[in-house]
Amino acid sequence: SYRQEGLLRSQNLGDSNAKRLGPHVYSIADRSYRQMMSEKRKSQSILISGESGAGKTETTKIVMLYLTTLGSNTSGSEEGGGSAEGEKLSIMERVLQSNPILEAFGNAKTLRNDNSSRFGKFIELGFNRAGVLQGAKVQTYLLEKVRLGFHASGERNYHIFYQLLRGASEEQHQKYCFHDGITGGLELANFFHYTGQGGAPQLREFTDESGLKMTLKSMRSMGWSDDKIDQVLSIVAGILHLGQVSFESKMSDGGQEIASITDEKTVADAAKLLGVDLQKLITALTVRIMITRGDEIRIELTPDKAQDARDALAKTVYGAMFLWVVQEVNNCIKWENDSDIRSSAGVLDIFGFESFAVNSFEQLCINFTNEALQQQFNKFIFKLEQEEYDRESIDWAFISFPDNQDCLDTIQARPKGILAMLDDECKLGQRGSDKNWAKRLNETYLPDKNQTVSANTRYSASKMQQAKGIFCVRHFAGQVAYTAETGFLEKNRDEIPLTAKSLFEEDSSDLIKEIYDVQLGASEEKTDSGKPAKAKTVSQQFKAQLSSLIEMIETTDPHYIRCLKPNDAAKPKLMTRKRLTEQLRYGGVLEAVRVARMGYPVRLDHAGFFKRYRMLLPSVAEDVLPWSMEDEDPQNLCVKFLDVLLEEGSKPVSYTNADGSISRANQIRMTQRQPEPMVFPKADVQLGVSKVFMRKGPHDKLEAHRVFHQNASSTLIQSWMRGMQQRRRYLIMEDAALTIERWYRGCMGRARWWRLREAQASLLLTNTFRMLINRRKYDRSRRGTILLQAQYRGRSVRKTNAAVKVQAYRRMYLCSTAYRKLKSATIAIQCCARRSAAKAVFNEIKREQKDMGKLKEHNEKLKQEMASLKAMLQAQAAHSAGKLESESAIKEKQEEINRLEARIAQLELELAKQKELVQKLESDLDAQKGANQQLVQDLQQQREMLARSPPTPSKDRKRANAIPVEPVANAVVVGHTITPEALAQHRAEVARLEEQLEEERRMRRDMSIEINNIRAAAKEGKLDLDFGAATASTKSIPDNISEISGSEIDRNEVQNEVEPEIRPLAEKVTRAVAPKEANMSAMQDRMVDLKRSASEYFPMIKRGFTGDEVDEESTDVMPMGWKHDIASRKEREEALRDEVRRFEIKVKKFYPLLEEGVEVTMWQWNRSSEIGVDGQGGDDFVVKSSSMTLKLHRRGELLVQTVLTFNSTGGYLSKALGRHRRDKAASEPLPLNDILEVKPGCVGFDHAELPSSSSKSKGKSSKVKSENMHSSLFLTIRATPTPLASSRSYFLRLKSRSTRNDLLTGLRGILADLQVHEGVSVSAIHTPEVIQHQARRMPGSAPKSGPNPFHNRRGDIMVPLAEVHDLINRERESYDRLLLTMLQGSSDLKEKEDELLLLRGKLHTAVVESAEKDKTQANDSRLIMQLSKKLETLLMENEDLRDNNDRLNNRLVTVECEKMNLLAQVPK
Repeated sequence: SYRQEGLLRSQNLGDSNAKRLGPHVYSIADRSYRQMMSEKRKSQSILISGESGAGKTETTKIVMLYLTTLGSNTSGSEEGGGSAEGEKLSIMERVLQSNPILEAFGNAKTLRNDNSSRFGKFIELGFNRAGVLQGAKVQTYLLEKVRLGFHASGERNYHIFYQLLRGASEEQHQKYCFHDGITGGLELANFFHYTGQGGAPQLREFTDESGLKMTLKSMRSMGWSDDKIDQVLSIVAGILHLGQVSFESKMSDGGQEIASITDEKTVADAAKLLGVDLQKLITALTVRIMITRGDEIRIELTPDKAQDARDALAKTVYGAMFLWVVQEVNNCIKWENDSDIRSSAGVLDIFGFESFAVNSFEQLCINFTNEALQQQFNKFIFKLEQEEYDRESIDWAFISFPDNQDCLDTIQARPKGILAMLDDECKLGQRGSDKNWAKRLNETYLPDKNQTVSANTRYSASKMQQAKGIFCVRHFAGQVAYTAETGFLEKNRDEIPLTAKSLFEEDSSDLIKEIYDVQLGASEEKTDSGKPAKAKTVSQQFKAQLSSLIEMIETTDPHYIRCLKPNDAAKPKLMTRKRLTEQLRYGGVLEAVRVARMGYPVRLDHAGFFKRYRMLLPSVAEDVLPWSMEDEDPQNLCVKFLDVLLEEGSKPVSYTNADGSISRANQIRMTQRQPEPMVFPKADVQLGVSKVFMRKGPHDKLEAHRVFHQNASSTLIQSWMRGMQQRRRYLIMEDAALTIERWYRGCMGRARWWRLREAQASLLLTNTFRMLINRRKYDRSRRGTILLQAQYRGRSVRKTNAAVKVQAYRRMYLCSTAYRKLKSATIAIQCCARRSAAKAVFNEIKREQKDMGKLKEHNEKLKQEMASLKAMLQAQAAHSAGKLESESAIKEKQEEINRLEARIAQLELELAKQKELVQKLESDLDAQKGANQQLVQDLQQQREMLARSPPTPSKDRKRANAIPVEPVANAVVVGHTITPEALAQHRAEVARLEEQLEEERRMRRDMSIEINNIRAAAKEGKLDLDFGAATASTKSIPDNISEISGSEIDRNEVQNEVEPEIRPLAEKVTRAVAPKEANMSAMQDRMVDLKRSASEYFPMIKRGFTGDEVDEESTDVMPMGWKHDIASRKEREEALRDEVRRFEIKVKKFYPLLEEGVEVTMWQWNRSSEIGVDGQGGDDFVVKSSSMTLKLHRRGELLVQTVLTFNSTGGYLSKALGRHRRDKAASEPLPLNDILEVKPGCVGFDHAELPSSSSKSKGKSSKVKSENMHSSLFLTIRATPTPLASSRSYFLRLKSRSTRNDLLTGLRGILADLQVHEGVSVSAIHTPEVIQHQARRMPGSAPKSGPNPFHNRRGDIMVPLAEVHDLINRERESYDRLLLTMLQGSSDLKEKEDELLLLRGKLHTAVVESAEKDKTQANDSRLIMQLSKKLETLLMENEDLRDNNDRLNNRLVTVECEKMNLLAQVPK
């Protein structure tokens, strides 16, 4: 409604008298504008008051926006609003643009309000005859300059400082000397003294960056040039640098303590930015000039006084600049010609009544202003009441209203007013003080000895308050206690020091001179020509401004807006009744209501009065008192109604009719509570020309009777409505009952008809069922007869066929049995013959494979071992390239190994050739043997034939007997094939080659042993070699990849595992070659080679225990090693073995311990790379000092599936009650692959500055801080960045240092396993992909089943290469893990060394400074002894001078008082 009505009225379409808007800011502004534009054309004023934070500033903006909007509604006579380029803004826009400038320089954040106005202002808007806005003027009151030097915690200084510091560009930073390097990491707003006292909090409504943009835009809108804006900002920056000036103490030539500037660069920057001379600025800060009787006296200030002088100079500069800014704003927005102004509308934004724990000069002036405004408000309310009564022509008596003129006289009246005596005390100069002023006040208002309250009851002070310099003034809103010793005199003088005057008048910039002239014009009285200007005190200036303000308000029509703050928490939908009552009392609203209620507070027009209360006389006939006002005079009808009302009210109440009956309405009235009779004096109700005026008593009685009759009427209407509802419900139920009866009768008829149908259907169903039963019996008998016949016939046929089949099977069995026996015998004979032949062939092939193939296989393995040894030596040589002795030794061994490899290759070629020759010879020999066997059989047959032939003559018989059969056959067979000597020669050659091969093997083993000795010597330090942990990969083979690295593989265990498989094969080979005596020795050597374990093919240096493992818990190991004294190498090795064993036991226990959980206190710190509002990255502690349980949680067998979980733990009460919270995750789990590093201590943040949790009480903060002082209890885990944080750090505090070290070692071990199993191998030894995949598992979990790429599928190869490569792979992982551990240990050692060096430097600096201080103290002691003697002499002389000075001061005070009394008596 406000918006629509305001739009109509702004276009002159609405009727302002037709509808009156309700109480609202827009309504008041609209009414003031309409009254201003009425026939009287009287100026208007809107007074806005309230507490800080109640909304005075925003209300002022709303009123100004509304008034300027109405005033800018022209037909184009004014400026076009600045649409064209280079055209000025309109008056409306310039007036509105002045608000951001005044807010930037005069508003600040307080505990109650983020945008609190620290000054009062009166904005006068000038309108011409047509109601068009012509311009405006701004007048300010009492700027709070004390805030410049000090403001409380949580508050801020004026907005312009923070806007410049946070919103300035990089170029402006360089121009105004805002170097980030000088802040030491702090924000600029927190670094400067004048802005960082309250913590420099951010504003909730808007940012300082946007505020600077708005301020600069407004300055440019005011027509300020860029040079002027830059000069103003330079002065603001100069004030900030001036606040950074610090002072140190030094001794003058006279032995007095004086101030000296610590950093001259800061003073130089301040002087440059302020535009003043540097030396004069230093003089203004460190020297005070006094002029006594024309002589100038220079006094050197102490450091404390110099700081006061610095703050006073800064307040002077800022106050003058504020006045200059207001003047510049007025020059821009003021109207050009006063004759054009027909009327004006003023908006006063003034501070409300204030009462704090400690009240000073500012509160006295503010409350004095509110007293004056309250008096004007009371007079205005009384005047309105009087005008209303006269206009309505009613009889009324004089209304007394509270007059606080006595309070105003107490404050301002001369010569005994509080401010008047304060001015008198200020005139005394250095002799005046706050204490003397308070004493004079008590003597004036409390002259009696035990008097505590003045005669007018406005001034009071108890004896204790008088001793403390406290006095109380009873204002209209309550009593306020003021503390005199809070700088009343200094604040009232507010004089410019002589040093500052010379600083501003000479060698200063034009802007400073202009600002200084504005300050002088405001603080000095204008006198006749030829006389020097007389300085005015702040109270005098303020009283003059207040008097002019009151005069202006009295000449206008005032409108009042009281801003109320519902609560102090600045929360919506929350109202505190007590605070609202206090604000209503302080604002004078309750007093105004009391004044209004003393007259006729209830006012109704005639028509509204008659329509509202005619219902109170229902029994009065219409001819006596009509119900309608048609054709009736409202005033006469109201008079008649009032007479009838009083007449009926005096009669007793009777509810019976003339015939004795009681109506329904009267019955209801009888049951209700009866109101008071309508009996009251007729004078309490006055009938005016257009309104009826009532006091509170008659109004309450009329309202009570009206409510009584309304309740009776509503009850009667409700009874009729309930009766109608019941009747309607009865009719509905009756109709429903009839419908149900009809439906029930229909259902009964249909049920009877259905029963008849069921009886007929049952008869038909019975007949059909009997027919079906008889049909079923017939069918069953017929099927049984047919089935019986078929069974009999089938049985006869099957019996005949079975007999035939049995006979056939018997005959077939007899024939097949004879055939199987014959076939089995034949196959048995063939198998025996084939087995014998195959056995001989198999034994021969087996012997050949054992002799030559095994050697070749061994040679291939030796080649692989040499290749791996060569790669290892090359890697070692690359790490120690600069060591000539190791390179030469390795080079010689390498050459010898190459020579042996070439020799072995040559022997293998020769051996292969000899093998082929032997195989060829043996095959020929077997063929000849077969031929010989055939010849022997032929000869035997010939012999048998000759024996069976008839006898021959004796001569022939002798010849036949002389022929030898077997030798001939053997001679024929051997002579044509190969001789046994050649075969023996070949076998001897094979034996020689085998011996040479064995010799080469022995030499190779010797070389390996020698290389291992070189490595051992290099490790012990005998040779200058630095193989590091790289040799560990060939010195030992681990048992368990996940837990212990470097334990021994026992040769006997490997041999026992291989022996069961070799022994049966060795026995078979021995039985096969037993007849071969020539090859027995060679086969035994091969058997020895086959029984060797894998550990003999590689050099080994055993670590750990060489014997059987014993119980880890039951065996006590003597602590030896590098931490204890040893006498021999054997003791050293035993000590190292014991230390390694204990370390391995600790590592084994870490995994179950971490899975069970470790109690820690955690902080999680996230850093963001995004630049925030303050220009820095965002830092955030997600978790603060929370008790956690750190656990290792497995989500799978792989290491990458393992995470660290952080579960919160309950407090002592939760543990006592059994409410464990270990299952509740307090933070996101941290995967192992997200951990970048684990560091001891608190890396990246000071452990002593770690924040505590918000839930902790203040009593525990010191204990937590003391626990954080021990850096040895902290552990830092740095994780990978996330989209929300550029870095993540977890700070863990443990209960003891040993627990911290165990957790550090364990976590680094897990990360090393993760690097070895999941990352890139850091060593030169590589592992096949299949083995790497099988190794990707969590320590302690079962290995995955899968094919081994090194598994030997050939049963005749006895060397366990799979085990060898598995052991090499384990050793490679142990070597990688050892490299990672050594790298982390080296990094920790370097950090500790840097920390020790830093501490050593600090200690040296402290020692030097202590020595210098001792030297300085000795010199000071000698100087003090000398000065004490001179001081005694000066004190003796000073006593006489003091007595003379006291007499002169007393005389001077008497003369000044007489002079003041004479001046007061002279009429103006």
